[in-house]
Amino acid sequence: MRKNRWRTSALGLLLLTTLTQCFTDKQNEGQRLYAANCQSCHMEDGSGLRSLIPPLAGADYLQQHRQQLPCLTRHGIEGPMVVNGIEYNRAMPGAEQLGTDEITNLLNYIQTNFGNSNPRYTMQEVEQLLEPCPPHHN
Repeated sequence: MRKNRWRTSALGLLLLTTLTQCFTDKQNEGQRLYAANCQSCHMEDGSGLRSLIPPLAGADYLQQHRQQLPCLTRHGIEGPMVVNGIEYNRAMPGAEQLGTDEITNLLNYIQTNFGNSNPRYTMQEVEQLLEPCPPHHN
């Protein structure tokens, strides 16, 4: 009886450890995607770069343009934008290689970090917002 209980406990602990690692990896995916795709311009702390690149930290743009953020992330943006009352006019490249799940994780990281406490996206929401979003051709 004790042997079976020990085996069951060991198996449960192994499964729990494995599942925890899976969730932990996914949980940090947004942060990894940010570091790989956004951090070189928007900085590690989301502060942007003076008057050249807008901040993501405490950015009113994230709330005011929620519907456009998935498309902006995938295809980039050109032309002027106003963030926290300051106009920026520098092209941002898109991350065309990112899948819907990655864009969702990336946006959720940005929406809930850098002093932001905006609502999270669902994958279905991002998918719907990307549908009418054609790539920009110059």
